[in-house]
Amino acid sequence: MKLPDKRNKNILISINGELLPRNEAKVSVFDSSVQGGDAVWEGLRVYKGRIAALNEHLIRLQNSAKALAFDSVPSSDDIRKAIFSTLEANGMWDETHIRLTLTRGEKVTSGMNPKLNQKGCTLIVLAEWKPPVYSNTGITVITSSIRRNSPQHLDSKIHHNNLLNNILAVIEANTANVDSAVMLDAYGFISETNDTNIFLVRDNVILTPTTDSCLPGLTRQMILEIAAEEGILTQEKNLSLTDLYSADEVFTSGTMGEITPILKADGRDIGKGKAGVITKRIQKLHSSFAYKTGEPVPFKEPTK
Repeated sequence: MKLPDKRNKNILISINGELLPRNEAKVSVFDSSVQGGDAVWEGLRVYKGRIAALNEHLIRLQNSAKALAFDSVPSSDDIRKAIFSTLEANGMWDETHIRLTLTRGEKVTSGMNPKLNQKGCTLIVLAEWKPPVYSNTGITVITSSIRRNSPQHLDSKIHHNNLLNNILAVIEANTANVDSAVMLDAYGFISETNDTNIFLVRDNVILTPTTDSCLPGLTRQMILEIAAEEGILTQEKNLSLTDLYSADEVFTSGTMGEITPILKADGRDIGKGKAGVITKRIQKLHSSFAYKTGEPVPFKEPTK
């Protein structure tokens, strides 16, 4: 097994507050995440001792758990404690991504009904040394035939672990030998990509889809705040594929990928086929904004 970063071979992972080596960190086969993808999650990134938008991530995690009627949801203080202890135990201070998962918990027997969950939630803190998943120089995308879930079916505002909708889109991207897939809503408007929010730039105005059928990402919100501070006009509206193909610039946003230019979509070059001026500007501003507004970890930088 070849790891993307060899330092992750010996990481410690927190499960309900217990720190376990990578090869011993497991949940029960009766856990709801195994039984039905019945869990919620957040992705967080650490910038030089600060966790970007930590409070906002915890609020969204708990709101998702509330929407799914989880019982015995851990408090923000308890989750913070688990996150901080995991980072400190691993000597992680920077260039770190955290996958925070909260499942409905272990069932007394296999089955769908939440009444079978009688032990409370399972909290998993998985921190890894991990750079952004996409190159900041740009990616190529296709449009997926898989539609993004609408609130009529499974509301995308619930940050749930049942990611098959997105995974099917990734499979199409893999088959087409591109980096990612743009997903449309039930009406044919752009929703987001399989794992990021999306932004278009036209005439120096940043456009982004409404959140009717996509997750209102926290990095997405950062970009809107950065644009406001910089005097860049923004607009949230329905956007079609024609808008995508004819945009001056297109980029995506997400905790895992940060800010990534889209250079080609469905075989069409976007703008001049390279990262645009506003995209590069947002890239430069994002990291400093994420650090500046991040929550400090309560321990000193590990000595190397």
